[in-house]
Amino acid sequence: MEKLYFKTLKETLYHETMDNGLEVFLLPKPDFEKTYGLFTTKFGAIDTTFVPINQDEMIKVEDGIAHFLEHKMFDMNGSDASDEFAKLGASTNAFTSSSRTAYLFSTTTNEYPCIELLLDFVQKLEITPDSVEKEKGIIGQEIKMYDDDPDWRVYFGSIQNLYCNHPVAVDIAGTVETVNNTTKEMLELCYNTFYHPSNMMLFVVGNIEADKAISVIKENQAKKDFEAAKEIVCQKNIEPCNIKTKEEILTMDVEMNKIIVSIKINEILNDPKQKIRRELAINLLFDLLFSKSAKLYNEWLNKGIINDSFSANFTQERDYAFIQIGCDCDDYQILKDHLFNLIENFKDIEISKDDFERIKKKNIGLFINLFNGPESIANLFSRYYFEGTNALNLVDEIAKITLDDIYEMFKYFDLEYTSTCIVKKK
Repeated sequence: MEKLYFKTLKETLYHETMDNGLEVFLLPKPDFEKTYGLFTTKFGAIDTTFVPINQDEMIKVEDGIAHFLEHKMFDMNGSDASDEFAKLGASTNAFTSSSRTAYLFSTTTNEYPCIELLLDFVQKLEITPDSVEKEKGIIGQEIKMYDDDPDWRVYFGSIQNLYCNHPVAVDIAGTVETVNNTTKEMLELCYNTFYHPSNMMLFVVGNIEADKAISVIKENQAKKDFEAAKEIVCQKNIEPCNIKTKEEILTMDVEMNKIIVSIKINEILNDPKQKIRRELAINLLFDLLFSKSAKLYNEWLNKGIINDSFSANFTQERDYAFIQIGCDCDDYQILKDHLFNLIENFKDIEISKDDFERIKKKNIGLFINLFNGPESIANLFSRYYFEGTNALNLVDEIAKITLDDIYEMFKYFDLEYTSTCIVKKK
């Protein structure tokens, strides 16, 4: 078992690759009461066009199928995995993003049986045509609930405005129609292709002993038979540089208007170091402009242009990246004008070295604090693992960011690739 020591965080991470290709990472925290396990596959909402394992032709499955499969994974020997975890005094959940699906448990007792149970229920798909049909109604209700949620509509609408072809513009859950078109065979095809151990990662953090945990995992995996790992071939997404929609206004029953101005970033980076540098630099830039101590933020706040709901975020995954800035407001046109003016004149912004150093130190502290909770550690590790970055290096990576790196990010603020999504009150 590989032992990795991270001097800055004073943490020791244990790593081993199982014979079947499963990557296992263990972070013992004996002073934690809680243990948290996260079992993640590199299969998300955007993975709908691929070559199935043991086949030769590219196929297209229904939108939302990764999320549908996440729901059905909890079927277990006529029971539900949630009930089995409850018997161990633990809780469980799962989530699907655009690029991955993760299953988790949280417990203060029976840590090793929980690790085994997590592996067992995710590594065996037990579904019937009847259970698949029953689930369609449940997911359909979930989709309708999100359709009625103004916060989701403005958030996701701002993404849909940017992309012409990329599947990130399709709702993670799909549509009622695509859900109804999903079959048991489709789900099994996706499971067999993307849930191979070599396409997955297990991370456990908390009150565990590394040697005991790895022994339990090895013994569990030795009991199971998997085909030899094969390369997974997914369709490359071809996305034009232009944005799809310049502005969309939706009318809903809300107390305040909602607006998000989004910016499409067309430069797709493949080098993990360049990707993490860009992400950290843009997040530092937003903190310099919009933290509660920032001059611009307070100027807009005092004028009533923004309120406490204001936020600016950067998202990047495998082959897409975008910026979202916005909030709830009485007059969305005033905020839109100010944001567009800011973007148009971004090149004129000056940042003091003192402010930069202060914000950088603040962010280093925030990242260190994230390692005080098992959930935040596990989710951070899983999020960056599939992007080729070890999350335990993030503090050191922030320390390397320079003021020149911040200025280099200005190039991404371009009105040509900027769109607006508004939810207007009736």
